[in-house]
Amino acid sequence: PPPQAGEVVGSFGEEGEGESDECFLAFARIFSGVLSVGQRVFVISALYDPLKGESTQKHIQEAELKSMYLMMGQGLKVVKSAKAGDVVAIRGLGQYILKSATLSSTRNCWPFSSMAFQVAPILRVAIEPSDPADMGALLKGLRLLNRADPFVEVTVSARGEHVLAAAGEVHLERCIKDLKDRFAKVSLEVSPPLVSYKETIEGEVSNMLENLKVLSKNLDYVEKTTPNGRCIVRVQVMKLLPSLTKVLDESADILGDIIGIMSGQTVKSLETQGTNILEIGNPAEVIKKRIMDAIESDILCRIENDEDHAEKCRLKWLKLLRRIWALGPSYIGANVLFTPDIKAESSDSSVLIRGFSQLSERLGFVADSGNSNSVSEASSNESQVLYMDAKRLESNVITGFQLATSAGPLCDEPMWGLAFVIEARITPSTGHDESETHQQSDQYGIFAGQVIATVKDACRTAVLKNKPRLVEAMYFCELNTPTEFLGPMYGVLSRRRARILKEEMQEGSPLFTVHAYVPVSESFGFTDELRSRTSGAASAILVLSHWEALLEDPFFVPKTEEEIEEFGDGSSVLPNTARKLIDTVRRRKGLHVEEKVVQHGTKQRTLARKV
Repeated sequence: PPPQAGEVVGSFGEEGEGESDECFLAFARIFSGVLSVGQRVFVISALYDPLKGESTQKHIQEAELKSMYLMMGQGLKVVKSAKAGDVVAIRGLGQYILKSATLSSTRNCWPFSSMAFQVAPILRVAIEPSDPADMGALLKGLRLLNRADPFVEVTVSARGEHVLAAAGEVHLERCIKDLKDRFAKVSLEVSPPLVSYKETIEGEVSNMLENLKVLSKNLDYVEKTTPNGRCIVRVQVMKLLPSLTKVLDESADILGDIIGIMSGQTVKSLETQGTNILEIGNPAEVIKKRIMDAIESDILCRIENDEDHAEKCRLKWLKLLRRIWALGPSYIGANVLFTPDIKAESSDSSVLIRGFSQLSERLGFVADSGNSNSVSEASSNESQVLYMDAKRLESNVITGFQLATSAGPLCDEPMWGLAFVIEARITPSTGHDESETHQQSDQYGIFAGQVIATVKDACRTAVLKNKPRLVEAMYFCELNTPTEFLGPMYGVLSRRRARILKEEMQEGSPLFTVHAYVPVSESFGFTDELRSRTSGAASAILVLSHWEALLEDPFFVPKTEEEIEEFGDGSSVLPNTARKLIDTVRRRKGLHVEEKVVQHGTKQRTLARKV
């Protein structure tokens, strides 16, 4: 028979288990052929490739269609078969499909790509049962909700919390109601919304050439030493170009394909894009072109008149791009680790952990010349041992970098848009006999673990030293309101730290259109307050736009004469917005928060004591 292919638009499954009279139905459209009850079909996921054969067998399963229905309004009409063009509900596919899939009567069928949504589920809450004994029912309910709703995301955080991500407040409210009433049928405790932040440093793009000179001359660095004193780590940090950061952030899926790392986000992106990755051709060439175009556009935008200055910046960046050691966090993030400058060799007996610009070779910035870390230059046995130790510790330096970029110093949020140069040198062991060396290892722990911890601490300290800043997600907000309600609307926007971009009157209409950026942390309850202040006349559309650094210094201390005159010695300075957000995140994560225990120490407080 001709192949029957239909994209299953919803993820539903049969989970009755004898306890409930409800079951899930798969909502599908038939594109060709005839689909019949009792027919056996192949269920193909979006990552299946018929040309690769056995390597993609895990993405294809065989299932039997138990029953089929025509969806007639609120009712279902049982049918024996359906033809091309029909939209039907199918029973019996629940255990084979998570979100979406393609049905076909043959294995030689290319799958449809997964559904692509215009927005991402960004409103996240942590949920737990009111009674800990109901945890099993909650887990079962979360699995059913994850299948029933193609848009919802259920994850487990690093702290062990079950996090539910939804599109907005109304969607989240509906998901919680379904969990309580239909899927889990238990009482739930829902946390306040969890907002993601990132951490970066202050940096002016206008003086990028000076920053590159500092980075290449080893002038400004943070130095740490391992507890046993054998490894000295020096770390320098610089802010990346905004356009380069954006390219690395948006190309995480292709970078994961190049490096060979498949995170959950990468898999979902590949499912959504379908065969777009295959159409790209060579992913490394695509990433290389994007990076070069981003650097070129940023240099031309910042330096328009001085050609010599622009050419120097271009050459400096080309040299740096040949030294890319790794990306972080998760090896596909928007932070870059560069190999140390080999020219800066030491005159003492220490050996530099040189690293290897493997990512630069994969992206095509340098030719494949093999690993340059040879031990041929080592003359004595002691030097050979040191060079072998340096070679083995390269992975530990990368691990320390990954740990540092995944949890920054401000509030343990991922770092964003930073470039690191880590120069680690190891020296010979001070122990003269094996017993003394063994005792030293037992006292301070394994040497590789010491290097990881020292690199992590040095990176975090370098960020703290270079004026750290908090980065928050921003919504693009489009508002429509009549003229008489412009004042209340601007009042709502100003209370939520919004930044107005454009305001114009619609021709032939009494409505004003206002475009603004609203922080995600201030968006909860925004539409409800807007409706109440404008009597329901104003409407708003929120779409996740970009990440933006807060300009406020979370550790502000008055230094200049004007600041001292205004704020005094700093003891009475109220926490700014950045510090409040950092303290909120640290308090939620159980980290230490510096706050006054006694708010009114100079005032006498008398309380009535009633016996």
